[in-house]
Amino acid sequence: MTDAQIGLSVATPIIIVFALVLHRMGVLQRAGTVSAVLFSIAIAVVLFLDR
Repeated sequence: MTDAQIGLSVATPIIIVFALVLHRMGVLQRAGTVSAVLFSIAIAVVLFLDR
């Protein structure tokens, strides 16, 4: 794995956990949480496979 792939493997779960915590705190609505999680996964997959 390259450094970029390791970074994506670490950053994506952090983004997902952060979005879930914000949702539990009432800062994000369900649609915002779902879109943040889905887009972060999609971006990670595209960038991971592109390298």
